[in-house]
Amino acid sequence: MSVLFTFPGQGSQRAGMLHALPAHTEVARTLEEASDVLGYDVKCIDDAAALRSTVAVQLCLLIAGVAQARVIRARGHEPDMVSGLSVGAYPAAVIAGALAYADATRLVALRGQLMERAYPGGYGMTAIIGMTQRALERLIAQVNSDIEPVFLANINTETQMVVSGSDAGMQRLSTLAIEHGAQRCERLDVAVPSHCALLDAPAASLADAFADVHVRAPGIAYLSSSAARPLFDGARIAADLAGNMARPVRWHDTMRLAWERGARLAIEMPPANVLTRMASPIFTEGVAVSCSETSLPDLGALVERERRRDER
Repeated sequence: MSVLFTFPGQGSQRAGMLHALPAHTEVARTLEEASDVLGYDVKCIDDAAALRSTVAVQLCLLIAGVAQARVIRARGHEPDMVSGLSVGAYPAAVIAGALAYADATRLVALRGQLMERAYPGGYGMTAIIGMTQRALERLIAQVNSDIEPVFLANINTETQMVVSGSDAGMQRLSTLAIEHGAQRCERLDVAVPSHCALLDAPAASLADAFADVHVRAPGIAYLSSSAARPLFDGARIAADLAGNMARPVRWHDTMRLAWERGARLAIEMPPANVLTRMASPIFTEGVAVSCSETSLPDLGALVERERRRDER
């Protein structure tokens, strides 16, 4: 039996998320290291006004994920595998030992800047609930155009998809989806069209930045949510991190992969429980929990229970 740490992406951010982290030396260290790299106090970027910036959102998710995972590890509870959705892949790579935290901080800041500059307005992401991938793809084909682009971005569960594109394209698609049986369509708190070809150019620029970064083989299993497969060497992880902004997220397949590789306890890093809710149908005979809803002692007890099962 194995323990999986999961790291959320944009849309899960919450005002005050860095201030809500546990009072722990590992949290203080993580905040200080990021502040030193960026040249400002990162505790100033988690209020509602600051989180209107894609850069601030992505940095907060990186910092919160690394800080919380470090706290859990400091209490003697190590993961066996990690996976992150979108920008969540960066803290996952840090905790796997593949990417230095300082490098991740610089790269995530650049990632957010590239995405924000490419699409400063008029684009975003929308969740479509209650449709299969095949049914939604037929509707996307009817709507997508050069003028009103819209693409399938995330396959989160069998009937929960996310699309990316222009405001107009997503609105037309949402109307069609409801007409064809979708339960609801919900605009996400994401200001850029992630995980589609619209971000090919920013992804290429980020790949150039990775040329100066040393990415190592992970010390534990790193599961790519773009490829829905484990990656074992630094070069492939670097390419995965650089390119994931322009590739669809296969989260449902990635959670199935984790289960098939023996994960029975999935612990979601702050600040929300989005990934926990999506993992729960797969972890029906295991446990999926979020740090935002579970105390540190309870998390430790769950990890210890899994370890005892391994020993039997």
